[in-house]
Amino acid sequence: MTSWSIFLQQNLSQVQKFIPKSWKKPSSQTLFQQKIPTFDEKLQLDSISSSLQTFANQGNLIKAFESYSLIQNYVSSSTFSYSLLTLHSICSLLICCTTTFEKSFSQGKQLHAHIITFGFEQNHVLVPKLVTFYTNVGCLSDAYVITLNSKKGCCFSWNLLISGYMKYGFWREAICVYKQMLSIGVKPDKFTYPSVLKACGNELDMRFGREVHRSIYASCHEKDQFVQNALVTMYVKFGELKVARDLFDKMPVKDVVSWNTMIYAYSSKGMWQEALMLIERMPMNTVTWNVLAGGCLETYNYRGALELISQMRYHGAELDCVTIVIGLSACSQSGFFKVGKEIHCFAFRSCFDGIVIVKNALIIMYSRCNDLGYTHVLFRSTEAKSLTTWNSIIAGCIYLARYDEASFIFREMLSTEVKPNYVTIASILPYCARTMNLSHGKEIHCSDKVTYTSLIAGYGMQGEGQVALLLFEEMNRYRIKPDYITMVAVLSACSHSGLVLEGQMMFERMVNEYKISPQMEHFACMVDLFGNVGLLKRAVQVIIEMPFKPSHAILATLIRACRIHGNTHIMEWATKLLYMRTKE
Repeated sequence: MTSWSIFLQQNLSQVQKFIPKSWKKPSSQTLFQQKIPTFDEKLQLDSISSSLQTFANQGNLIKAFESYSLIQNYVSSSTFSYSLLTLHSICSLLICCTTTFEKSFSQGKQLHAHIITFGFEQNHVLVPKLVTFYTNVGCLSDAYVITLNSKKGCCFSWNLLISGYMKYGFWREAICVYKQMLSIGVKPDKFTYPSVLKACGNELDMRFGREVHRSIYASCHEKDQFVQNALVTMYVKFGELKVARDLFDKMPVKDVVSWNTMIYAYSSKGMWQEALMLIERMPMNTVTWNVLAGGCLETYNYRGALELISQMRYHGAELDCVTIVIGLSACSQSGFFKVGKEIHCFAFRSCFDGIVIVKNALIIMYSRCNDLGYTHVLFRSTEAKSLTTWNSIIAGCIYLARYDEASFIFREMLSTEVKPNYVTIASILPYCARTMNLSHGKEIHCSDKVTYTSLIAGYGMQGEGQVALLLFEEMNRYRIKPDYITMVAVLSACSHSGLVLEGQMMFERMVNEYKISPQMEHFACMVDLFGNVGLLKRAVQVIIEMPFKPSHAILATLIRACRIHGNTHIMEWATKLLYMRTKE
């Protein structure tokens, strides 16, 4: 028996543990030799089946499974054929489990066990639904086993599996699944190629991307619209704009995605002349205009963004809330406040002014044009104030040197359930320096553990690990005891900045000085810390010595580090371990 056969047998026995005792195996008669139901029996079963379908559509998993148990008990005692009825019922339940997978994993396992017990594991209707269920819950290895064990000729399940790997960002693994699919003789179709091309583009695997491109022509799928768009997008990601443009020009039919991809490719590279030439040729819509205006905004071409919005109105394109935010942001950065007020009037007439992202953009714009009075009106009229709303008004007050008002609003924010982040702190601390209000600066720093942790995390994410450590020491001086979340922020800051020695010292202090038991997140930070600088054996040592089984995230972190540093031996070990963890 091959190792693969052993694995399948183990997987089968593991799944069969989930079969409820009330679900009995069929009799020795085959499913199609059993007794034909009477008219009354058929009516009763149809009624139960209809109820099951209704409950499944409503997401009422408990009631749906109760109906399924009734069907199983009824047909078992009546000993007549229930093959199609069982298939129908399982399909409905699997769809329900897939849509409510966060709370229905064990029920999905039960269904899988029942499918195996009754010999339906290769049914062409059930296999894709099983693959979808397992990919949705993140059990990609289970989905892989099911797909590999299914009928070899159909590529539908393989397409779902590849899409599942893509969903979780496993570009390289998606490519490997595609290669496995080819190796066993399954021919890809027009639905396979877009996912594989996207994986090649995200992985920047130009060599294999070109190989897939050649196979598309060999299989005569090059005229499919989705395949053509995926090819253009892939070459754009490779930076091969000339190849992408050649493919684009040869497309007999160009949809919105085709045009937007090429326009964004040119505008993101600052090639405005080429982008504008395309715009003159294409049938424009709101999304396309927004993509181009957003590209101008990202490249600091604020006047260009506003001119494009003006052209949108001239050509009769509909302006949406995204357009409004882009226009207000351009006005805030460029000082075109008269235009900004005109955009505000349009937003008011179009009923966009009540949308939170529009209000936040308005708050910033009016603070930049020295109209703090109206800024406060907008702020106070916002009922559900988000963190961005608070940050916008505080930054506006600081910009206008209204430090006391900024301080008041900051204190007000602290009294709500909204917690400041590093953007908030970065805005308010310069106020303390300008006004020499050191006591208030300390108050901000020492207000609570949450604020300190937020600030440490913020500096850590920006690669300012040394600053984060200074803040941590300051926190200790004010005798604010860190908790396990604070230590995650500190260790993460060390990891982002490559501070290996400091990270080790902080981990030891956490255990010995603060008596904090390391959790999975702390070990993950240490694995990331060692992995980033190439100390892969140390990372493995952390995984082996920690008192928990490694999570999927920790193993994925190690695998990523192995790829970067080219250590195939440790990567193979981590991949096998990840595979075994996924089976559990």
